[in-house]
Amino acid sequence: DAVIGSMKWPLARLLIYGSVSSDGESNRDTIGNSSGSFKGGIGGGSGGTILFFLQGLLVEKNSSLSASGGKGGIHGGGGGGGGRIHFHWSNIATGDEFVQIASINGTVASSGGSGNDDGHFGEDGTITGKECPVGLYGTFCTECPVGTYKNVAGSNSSLCTPCSLNALPNRADFIYVRGGVTQPSCPYKCISAKYKMPNCYTPLEEVIYTFGGPWSFAVFLFFAIILLALILSAVRVKIGESEVTYRATSAIHNDAYASSPFLLSLAEVPGASRAEETQSHVHRMYFMGPNTFREPWHLPYSPPESIIGIVYEDAFNRFIDEINLVAAFEWWEGSVHSILAVLAYPCAWSWKQWRRRKKIHRLQEYVKSEYDHSCLRSCRSRALYKGLKVGSTPDLMVAYIDFFLGGDEKRLDVAATIQKRFPMCLIFGGEGSYMSPYHLHSDTLLSNLLGQYVSTAIWNRLVAGLNTQLRSVKQGSIRSTLGPVVSWIKSHGNPQLERHGVRVELGWFQATASGYYQLGIVVAVNENFYKSHHHHEHAPDFGDRSRKNFAVPLLGSKQAIQDQPCTSYGVSRKRLTGGVTGGVINEETLKSLDYKRDYLFPLSLLLRNCRPIG
Repeated sequence: DAVIGSMKWPLARLLIYGSVSSDGESNRDTIGNSSGSFKGGIGGGSGGTILFFLQGLLVEKNSSLSASGGKGGIHGGGGGGGGRIHFHWSNIATGDEFVQIASINGTVASSGGSGNDDGHFGEDGTITGKECPVGLYGTFCTECPVGTYKNVAGSNSSLCTPCSLNALPNRADFIYVRGGVTQPSCPYKCISAKYKMPNCYTPLEEVIYTFGGPWSFAVFLFFAIILLALILSAVRVKIGESEVTYRATSAIHNDAYASSPFLLSLAEVPGASRAEETQSHVHRMYFMGPNTFREPWHLPYSPPESIIGIVYEDAFNRFIDEINLVAAFEWWEGSVHSILAVLAYPCAWSWKQWRRRKKIHRLQEYVKSEYDHSCLRSCRSRALYKGLKVGSTPDLMVAYIDFFLGGDEKRLDVAATIQKRFPMCLIFGGEGSYMSPYHLHSDTLLSNLLGQYVSTAIWNRLVAGLNTQLRSVKQGSIRSTLGPVVSWIKSHGNPQLERHGVRVELGWFQATASGYYQLGIVVAVNENFYKSHHHHEHAPDFGDRSRKNFAVPLLGSKQAIQDQPCTSYGVSRKRLTGGVTGGVINEETLKSLDYKRDYLFPLSLLLRNCRPIG
């Protein structure tokens, strides 16, 4: 037996280069009885006891520490039992201060000795150590394996308990900790640097789960987009984004023209007279359609009678082909609108308005700079790119092209052409909803034209009063809500205008194949209007402008309606103002005015009246 060190004075470090052993003795002798009839081998000696009091141990390569049993003798000698080796460790460091206390590169054994012939092997001895503190286990107090923890004292390997996988994220692995893990919450690390602790999420997932998960984040994102749309719309209103309207002025606001070496058109020369422009105006031709992705703006073929004398018909039809192509939307624009309409309807409205604004800008640029004005008879208009201007209402629902004289026409032709201005159709903007009600937009050109017959104050009061009445007109119940408008025009509007030889009537115009039609008013001047008004039941076709240039026949009899069996809107489809199809709306024709029934009224009410501010 051997004792190395003491409890009071332990060895700081034991280095073994060679062999330290307390092995049992091996015997080769035999024994027999007194008569000599039996002989047997002597058993091997048992291993001894080695007790160490130390702080560190190093067993080098090819070195050994042994307390094994001896081998048994011949003729059946059994092996000796293994001895006992015990390490009483002192001052075992833990946690971050932990250092390895034993390094075994050789062998440490306490096995039993082998038997000879039929002799049995000896039992193995024991190799033990002092109880290890938390985080450490085994004879030599090593750290528990990664993924386990130990929070009690002892040396048994079963005390290293596996860590719970419930707290381990999917993209994480347990990591090594110096001195072993001493708590059930085992530390871990994400498998890649692109994932962030503690949940090993990507940055986007961090944001999503901050709001409670994908569904909660989707709801938050939905409302955030709506809020952003509201803020952007409010900012747009604050900064006073210019409305897309008809601009009578032709002053140059772009400094780029100042440095341009090319000849400017007359429309681009500063100082153009508004009065001259008003006098040269011939006709306003409105685009058909609501300017949606399914039904974009388009112009009808064949020139109106008002401009037949100032255009070449073939070239005019080619111009219609070209401008209708420019006015059409791309397929992807409608696809984006459909997606946004499902995800965030206010954003879909903003998208539609943005594309509409782009479209009217494109139309204006095309007519102003790209089209050669070859459809106009006036040489001066063709040379100076003058004679056509594109404009629209502020809500981008209605667009139009104004036709002007070039100034080189014959005097008689000019007089005859200007006489054809009236009756004039003025189409309402809007779509008959709360957020976009019907309204009459009177721009500078219209005010100047009508200012020749009625004072600006009276006309502006008429427009303001009419717009007030139109706010209550709903597309889904147009028959009942248009009645008060007709009555108001009859009782308040016309009495003020008739003193000046002007009269207005409500009408519908430019029906398309889809069933969409536009509402507006017909403005007529001159005393011929009244003659026509008193005899409207017997009035001829609206296209008969050669006999009654200023007549606006009103369809007031049921017989007139029955005479038009092919109409699809309940009122006869006649010619107004030399080219605009439609009919006048009064108390009689209002009853047969067609409209689309809205079977999903609650849903459409929400969608049609939900959009960003401004």
